Amino acid sequence: MLSSWLQHTEFAYPWVLPLLLIIPYLIYWYIKTFHRQIPAVRITTTHFLKGTAGIKSNLKHLPFVLRLLALSAIIIALARPRQQFTKQQINGKGIDIILCIDISGSMTEQDFVPNRLEAAKKVAAEFVENRPGDEIGVVIFSSQSFTLCPLTVDHNAVLSQINNIQNGYLQEEGTAIGSGLATSVDRLRNSTNKSKVIILLTDGVDFGGQIPPDVALNMAKLYGIKVYTIGVGSNANRVDDNHNIINNSNSGPLDFNEGLLKQLAAETGGQYYHATNNAALQNIYKSIDGLEKSNITVTTYKRYTEQFQWFVLAALVLVVLEVLLRLTLLRKFP
Repeated sequence: MLSSWLQHTEFAYPWVLPLLLIIPYLIYWYIKTFHRQIPAVRITTTHFLKGTAGIKSNLKHLPFVLRLLALSAIIIALARPRQQFTKQQINGKGIDIILCIDISGSMTEQDFVPNRLEAAKKVAAEFVENRPGDEIGVVIFSSQSFTLCPLTVDHNAVLSQINNIQNGYLQEEGTAIGSGLATSVDRLRNSTNKSKVIILLTDGVDFGGQIPPDVALNMAKLYGIKVYTIGVGSNANRVDDNHNIINNSNSGPLDFNEGLLKQLAAETGGQYYHATNNAALQNIYKSIDGLEKSNITVTTYKRYTEQFQWFVLAALVLVVLEVLLRLTLLRKFP
């Protein structure tokens, strides 16, 4: 509860708070002077007084403690604590974006940390968090495609769905790039927004889908949708447009059709990227974020609720309690 209060509280006059440093000095002064007190009646021994301490003796330091607490409350009140409530208003229209993510079995390869799919999820989530005002949806695909989250401005819902993505979510294996792209286009085709973008991420060659990539490409061009493509893999064989493998010196058993991804991007006005590790993938999303700017204005409103009155009240109660104790239970007689 205290941590939550501190998290949402700020002080209008924080320079007053160093006055609290006087509290340790007062404690030191009190201890020092207390031990110097001279008893009014001197006696040679106190052995016979053992066990005679009463309630007054046990509570003799309480007034001083109450006074310190009251002083601390007054200093905090002077610093003027207040709770801050922030509200954001978004003006203008953002961009409609579909994140189209390959979840085939090869996305579990560990040339990324911890693997390709988890790395893709992480940077996709960061991308969503940096796009206030945009409507964002998520499509996943392997040998078939599925709309995981339709276009929405509720980014918490988008982030939740991205976090829930797992390999094997779609039972059949394969990499249906055409189907994934077509489903993404279908989610955007009825949008009235002039700016419509698909970010397609894959690490495989298109096979197993019912819709060829060229058909999906023509759909994207028809509806004025820009496609950014990301080929994922560090040790992958690359495949040209005729499905001939272009071997790398450090090639592995995996491949992706770089020619197709370049074509999808070039013919729709997007860009193609090749991600070889986590840092490269993160930089790619940052580049896309910089290229696709939203025409929005975020206005932040701050409202404050004063909290100092509670400390003033606490100080008053503590002072009154101290005075009552000194006049009653702890009253001293000459």
